[in-house]
Amino acid sequence: MPAPATEGTEGSAPPPAEPEKGEKGEAAGRPLGAAAAASTASAASASVRLPLLHPQAVLSWLPLPAAAALWTYALPRIGFRDIGDYGLLDRFPVAYYAALAVLTAGFVVALRRAGTAPWWPATYSVAMLVALKAPPAVLYDSVRYAWAAKHDEVITRLLAEGTVHPYTELSGGMGAYDQWPGFFALNAALVRAFGVDGAAAYINWAAVALGVLMLPVLVLIYRTFTDDWRLVWTGVWIFQLANWVGQDYLSPQGFSYLLYLTVFAVVVRHFVRPGTAGPLRDRARLDPAAAPAPPSSDRRQRAFAVLLLVPLIATINASHQLTPVMLCATLAALCLTRRYRNLGLLAVAGLIMLAWDLTMGRPLFLETLSSLRESAGDLLGNSRAGYAGEPTGPGPELVGAANILMVLVLAALAGTAVLARRRLVRTALPLLLASAAPLPMFAVNDYGGEMLFRVYLFGLPGTAFFAAAALVPAAGATGKAWRAARRTSAVALPVALVALLAGFLPSYYGKEGMHYAPPGELALVRRAYDRAPEGALIMATTGSFPGAYTRYAHYERWFFTEQEVPENLRMLRDPARYLADGIPEGRPAYVILTATQKKAVIGEGYLPPGGFTTLRDALARSPLFRVVEENAHGVVLVHVRPRFLTHER
Repeated sequence: MPAPATEGTEGSAPPPAEPEKGEKGEAAGRPLGAAAAASTASAASASVRLPLLHPQAVLSWLPLPAAAALWTYALPRIGFRDIGDYGLLDRFPVAYYAALAVLTAGFVVALRRAGTAPWWPATYSVAMLVALKAPPAVLYDSVRYAWAAKHDEVITRLLAEGTVHPYTELSGGMGAYDQWPGFFALNAALVRAFGVDGAAAYINWAAVALGVLMLPVLVLIYRTFTDDWRLVWTGVWIFQLANWVGQDYLSPQGFSYLLYLTVFAVVVRHFVRPGTAGPLRDRARLDPAAAPAPPSSDRRQRAFAVLLLVPLIATINASHQLTPVMLCATLAALCLTRRYRNLGLLAVAGLIMLAWDLTMGRPLFLETLSSLRESAGDLLGNSRAGYAGEPTGPGPELVGAANILMVLVLAALAGTAVLARRRLVRTALPLLLASAAPLPMFAVNDYGGEMLFRVYLFGLPGTAFFAAAALVPAAGATGKAWRAARRTSAVALPVALVALLAGFLPSYYGKEGMHYAPPGELALVRRAYDRAPEGALIMATTGSFPGAYTRYAHYERWFFTEQEVPENLRMLRDPARYLADGIPEGRPAYVILTATQKKAVIGEGYLPPGGFTTLRDALARSPLFRVVEENAHGVVLVHVRPRFLTHER
């Protein structure tokens, strides 16, 4: 067999060097080099293509049906109806973990032939995505995650009213959804197109759908900077395992993040300025795994590309508040390089963002500006997770530890690649800058206690790429250092992937008791809203429970533990009096306390252990409140005022 056998086991063979001399060399040399590379890759692929039953080929595909059988066996045995302190971690059967291990092993084996058979790592990536995130979609008989249920209510209201009210103030900041309605309008259209009753029919599949849609975009981004398919798919695999922050549910953030990555992919592939990337097309000066810089585009081509991106950028701005800011920060960071110094695109993105913020999003935009006096420069405050106390209980504490370890592992791997593979860093500098671009957001705002997670999310594509570069030695390199790196990688790669998988599972499923609620709990909440007259005050410990935002435009809400912990401790001294004093004069008020709330307030640290039970018992005993319904899923109480009792049904 000819020399390309090396490529068959180690990844894509690097294309021949492309001599570049100024703009003429760039224009003339690129097509010839690309054609030569394509010819080399085609010949290599033909020379190593193996029969399906060849031992090497069997090792590539056999883990897939084996993992599918294990996963299918495990699925009905997942004890999601009896979630304990560790979420689903101790409710997953051994077969489920075995399926994930088999998929990981199969991916590592398939990676060796990624250069000539990239569809195998691609198939494993999709299979792992489904294996990790599809169980709730298949099993759950209710909407997973309270915020997803909230978004379902927004879509339901938009369908019912057929319009938005951006300047109408609603309780709990719900008016912001009318100020950024793009995502919800799209889903309203989907509900009508599918002919279903509401977004709840498909809402739990959002994580899988967004993951599948994101995969080709990531491939496009990574292929811009490397010719090595092993590095591409390892980066994609690491991204999937490290994407534990839970923003891939049916949300404006998940949707706009996909569009953000799409814009970034177009920019790095089609916005190279002429005369700036000549050295980055010289194979002798590149990392063996690096891809030559994409062809340059002249001013007219870039202007046309900007016009094509305007609808995407406008959709991002119509759907989410923070993503446009992150997009502008990333484009500004790219301008630090001569290669991607496109001030026109940055100006267009900034103007679209400003135009939306000053029109549709004006109420929240002005409110945010007024709060900057307190939050600007507070790095520690803006980077803390949440706005309550420390997580309590075995599951939440494990989640917190897993989150920290995941960040440290990724940072260590990416940092190693940045230091050890400087020529690759030179080629992939835009990815490094994009990873660092969100960091200044810590100096601006805490984003409701979520800025830490958003900075991590937007920095993840580049971090995953460089983490993969630390684990995948360059194909075609030679020398003692490369041989040592290859031997180290044979052990480090599977160990790192297993470690990241072990970190993903508690990070994603360790708090599942807060995310799944049985239909009986939702029915209890619905009946409470049916009892309450329009305009009533609905009180609950937190908004993290099913149905919390039912018909949200018709009620006021007070989630009374979503405040600083010292104030909650003061509230626990006399809960009934504390709540009664906060009820506006003349307004009917109901308290809804559910099992999901109990797990949320204790797990997130809003209340100390036992605090929820203390609260519930105190309200049930108090003459200021009366129980109107109670069952295993929770209790509903009404504030007792004689002249208001006639409102209760």
